[in-house]
Amino acid sequence: MSLDLALIWAGLIAVAVLLYVVLDGFDLGLGILFPFARSPRDRDVMMNTVAPVWDGNETWLVLGGGGLLAAFPLAYSILMPALYLPVLMMLAGLILRGVAFEFRFRARDRGRRFWTQMFAFGSILAAFAQGLILGGFIQGVQVVDDRFAGGPFDWFTPYTLLVACGLVAGYALLGATWLMLKTTDDLHGDARKWTGISAVATAVLLAAVSLATLVAHPVIGERWGWPDGLMGGIDWAVFAPRALIPLIGVAGLAMVFLGSRKGSHGWPFVGALTVFLSGYLGLAISFAPYVVPYAVNFRQGAAPDNALGLMLWGTAFILPTILAYTAWVYWVFRGKMTPETGYH
Repeated sequence: MSLDLALIWAGLIAVAVLLYVVLDGFDLGLGILFPFARSPRDRDVMMNTVAPVWDGNETWLVLGGGGLLAAFPLAYSILMPALYLPVLMMLAGLILRGVAFEFRFRARDRGRRFWTQMFAFGSILAAFAQGLILGGFIQGVQVVDDRFAGGPFDWFTPYTLLVACGLVAGYALLGATWLMLKTTDDLHGDARKWTGISAVATAVLLAAVSLATLVAHPVIGERWGWPDGLMGGIDWAVFAPRALIPLIGVAGLAMVFLGSRKGSHGWPFVGALTVFLSGYLGLAISFAPYVVPYAVNFRQGAAPDNALGLMLWGTAFILPTILAYTAWVYWVFRGKMTPETGYH
């Protein structure tokens, strides 16, 4: 029996993107929260919680983006021209925060304040740009004869701005719950406060994005059992089996709120991850099997089987190595971070 290589690669890229979002999401969220820290000492601790892992977290972005180019070149050739500007914004933000991360530890006084600001700005810019990319993907792109046929600013709409704000809030939630897991004393108390605020913002914006999506994109509404929009009737045969996905998100938010209220250190982070998993599953229901929404599915956009098979051999060796190394690093650097540990 031959392998369905196109399906395997679609799954690999989907998993890589999910891992990037949840892993790099919390250190982007940490940067978003940077301006609210009480002191440079607290900021040092915040950065030290991700210092051993943040480079590795971005590996999954390379695998997702590079995999899309190699495995689904047609989809890449359509999506990149449609989203060039927000992609460039994201890369600029990631580069800026990477430079600021290294320079801040070595700078003094005014230079240290400058790189602190740049780390926060780069984190916010990268997160907001990723939200614009996601919003542009959800609202779809114009495709004619397997080519992008729209304009350079089609991605810039009120809907994409709403999605971007929602993703920034979600990353802030991941960052705050990560700090609850990794810090102590006053910083832990601040993280607990930030968790409550960002959880409320995430819940409100997630609900707003969900409703806006059903209203603005009828095709997605049909997939969720709302063929006539929110004012029409519900097709319960379609909606009922899908209702579990938003319920998973609600359960995640409940874990965040209850865990934070009871002083739990780990459950709020688990809850935040659950919220993101729910959102990702919702996207899968809304778009599968398309890699360019409602224009190109993963079979139409896939590279030839011989190319997919050759790449799979390399990936079969590289991917377990990356997973094992990632798990090992998180295990070695488990536990709480204090001002006496980490970079100085």
